[in-house]
This record gives sequence, C-alpha cells and structure tokens, in this order.
Amino acid sequence: MKTNKKTNSNIAFQKWIATIGIILFVGKLIAWKLTNSDAVFSDAMESIVNVISAFLGLYSLYLASKPRDENHPYGHGKVEFVTSAIEGSLISIAGIMIIYEGTNSLISGKVLDKLNIGIWIIAATAVINYIIGYISIQKGKRENSIVLISSGKHLQSDTITTLGVVVSLVLVYFTDLVWIDSVVALILGVYIITIGYKIIRKSLSGIMDEADPELLNKLATFLNKNRKEEWIDVHNVKIQQFGSRLHIDAHLTLPWYFELRTAHDEMEELIKLIAKNTDRSVEFNFHMDDCKPTSCAICQIENCPVRQQNFLKKIEWNGENISQPDKHTLKN
Repeated sequence: MKTNKKTNSNIAFQKWIATIGIILFVGKLIAWKLTNSDAVFSDAMESIVNVISAFLGLYSLYLASKPRDENHPYGHGKVEFVTSAIEGSLISIAGIMIIYEGTNSLISGKVLDKLNIGIWIIAATAVINYIIGYISIQKGKRENSIVLISSGKHLQSDTITTLGVVVSLVLVYFTDLVWIDSVVALILGVYIITIGYKIIRKSLSGIMDEADPELLNKLATFLNKNRKEEWIDVHNVKIQQFGSRLHIDAHLTLPWYFELRTAHDEMEELIKLIAKNTDRSVEFNFHMDDCKPTSCAICQIENCPVRQQNFLKKIEWNGENISQPDKHTLKN
C-alpha cells in the first residue's frame, strides 16, 4: 500500500510538471515572437522538450507502477531508463537546432524588438523552472525515481540557459550589439547537447545493468556492521535497478554442517535484515554455498568442531570484493 501511495504521488507530481511546462512554453513562445531573438528561440525549443519529456515521464511512471506479469517477470520499471534516454535524445536534438538557427542569424543578421518585455517574461520563467526543478529532484531522491530526478535536472539546466538568455537580452538592450544574441544561442546549444548526452549516458547504464559502485559500497558497509560469525562470506553480489525497485542476487557461504532448515533460516535472516533497512522495494535471489576447507582461513566461528585450518584474517567486505565470485578464501 505504501508503494502504491508513492507511485500515485509521483504520477500526480509529474502531471503538475507537465501542466506547468505547457504554460512556461507558451510564455517563452510569446517572448520569442515579441523579440525575434535567437537566444529566446533556444529557450523555447528546450521548453518544447520539457513538455514532451514531462508527458513521457508521466507515461513511464504509470507503466513502471504496473505489477509484473507473464511477459515481464521483473516488472516494468526499466521503462524509466528508456524514457530518460528519449528525453536526453530530444534535448540533444534541440541543441543542434539552436546551433543551426544561431549560425544562420550570425551570418545573415537579425533585427530584435521589444526586448524590455521579453526580459521580464523570460526572467519569470527562469524562477519558476528552478523552483519546480528543485522540488522534483528532492522528491525523486526520496522516492528513488530516475524520472523525477531527470525531470528536475532538466528543469534546472533550463533555468541556467534561461538566465543566460536574460543576460544576453540585457546586454543587447543596452549596447545594441545584436550579434551577442546569436553567440549566446550557440553557447547554449552546446551546453544543452552536453546535458542531453549525460542523461542518455545515465539511462543506458541503467538499461545495460551497469554496476553501481555507490549501491554496492552502501550494502557492503551495512553488512560489515551487522555481520554474524556464521556468515562466513558474502560474494557474487549483483544489484539491478527496475525504476525505484531493486533486485539483488548474492551468494552466502555458511558452515557445511548446518542442517538445511538452519541454513535457510540464516539466509532469511540476512534477507530480512537488508529489506528492513532500505526505503526501496527489493526482490532477493540468494544462493547458499557450503564452506570449503580453504574457507577456514577467513571463518570467524570460534571453537568450530570441524576446523581444518587456522583462522588467518577477517575479510572486510566492500563494494568491489562482494561483487566478485568466491575469491575470498585464503591459504596457509
């Protein structure tokens, strides 16, 4: 029920972002028509992307909230990475269009008009964009939603470009150097393309299940603080992200002489410990390994009845070694 409330809240918030995006786009479009400015055109183009991205994000949040089914055994959470990749592509395309228009204007020249009105309209959209972007990022972090974080970063990057537009309009207004407008548009075009690339890169890493060192290190630190001596080793850990949900695969090495029920209880205890200490929905797939003679060197069980080697050293788990196969055994 908690997850459903979060999902509904995220969808409602994304609807709000989409609505505000349309209003801001109309405002920038009016400013562009009034001023005939390339810099304002660049800002309006990015706002088109904002609107499209907001609706893509809305759809992805809806789809990601659907339960797993026969065709999607891991659920639909990966769609958030796909829509973020599309958003990044659209941002990059907008940047290319801005560079094209700016270059043409720089070569042919342009007449600007009504800059004073345009400055106030664009400045107002910058303030609104930044506030909404900040709220979206903070909510995305709380809900572990890449869509809301991506939308927020996009809105805040839009704020930076909008402030650049305001500065350029002010300079042109006081100096009559019209070429400043086109140069600023070119700079903003390059900046927007860079932002688009970063969003695409992050999305592809999620689609390709690229390892997340931060998540692995966080898990390893938690396990070190809560480890039991019966948990001889944890290894081969893999973490996949499906929207706001996680899937964790891992191997747990236990004493070979444990009865099946005892071993299973130890594994369940570890799983429940992790599940209770995370704010995400997590699916687990743990595998039990029996200890080998070489495991004695890292086994911390005192007075083990079947020990074959002396204890040599305690293995401190970290994000790197818990993700590796069973290579933690030591030899005398």
